[in-house]
Amino acid sequence: MDGDRDSLARALLPLDAPPAGPGWNQAEMADLLGQSPRAPAAVMLGFRDDRQQRLVLTVRTHTLSEHAGQVALPGGRVDEGDASVVDAALREAEEEIGLHRSAVRPLGFLDRYETISGFVITPVVARIDADARLHPAPGEVAEIFEVPLAFLVDPANLRRYTMDYRGHRRDMVEFVHAGHRIWGATAAIVLNLLRRMGHA
Repeated sequence: MDGDRDSLARALLPLDAPPAGPGWNQAEMADLLGQSPRAPAAVMLGFRDDRQQRLVLTVRTHTLSEHAGQVALPGGRVDEGDASVVDAALREAEEEIGLHRSAVRPLGFLDRYETISGFVITPVVARIDADARLHPAPGEVAEIFEVPLAFLVDPANLRRYTMDYRGHRRDMVEFVHAGHRIWGATAAIVLNLLRRMGHA
């Protein structure tokens, strides 16, 4: 487990150098969306700082207009009032899952990722206090669950497939943990972490 903790730390881009520019999947998104500007967003990959190093994920409510019912990382659009992408990720995590900033220690960044909905996401990786209490925001988050890092780094738990989207074939990945299907942008961002850690 300490090895995974160390490889996680080594995989990250430093906090004093936030990534800029297009996402690592920009070529694919350009084929689908063209070169129109992407709106900035931030998500938090928060790992509970316990023996299992569990990643905190949410299930979005079925009443939301976008991505209803899907598994997601806490996060959203970067607002004008946010001092940085880290600040945006912290604000969104507090709003969505009640995670107080004092219980979070940002560690670094992953490569940016572009979404089919027109966002460019900066993933912020952080440690969450082992005893931090979380609660879902009514109307936004239906459930909070956690996935051990050891499950994610096991190649047997990574499923690859292709799907058709607007006449394009897209290579996709997903994980299934305790009945939860982790796919789309969330799975792609996790895959980027695994690649940077040398596990994919």
